[in-house]
Amino acid sequence: MPKQKTHSGAKKRFRFTGSGKIMKEQINMRHNQEHMSNRRKRRLNVDQVVSKADHKTLKTLLGK
Repeated sequence: MPKQKTHSGAKKRFRFTGSGKIMKEQINMRHNQEHMSNRRKRRLNVDQVVSKADHKTLKTLLGK
């Protein structure tokens, strides 16, 4: 049986915490930072916990 590969797009966007939660970067923080206000960048630069509904799907994409 071949091994399941991790989804290369998912491994760039999501990460596991030590307790097993999946964290994600907020939207609009990938590019165009020079046009944003510092206040907006600070607000968006905090990671969020992924919702329970998406947890199972992301777990398979990340190969866990």
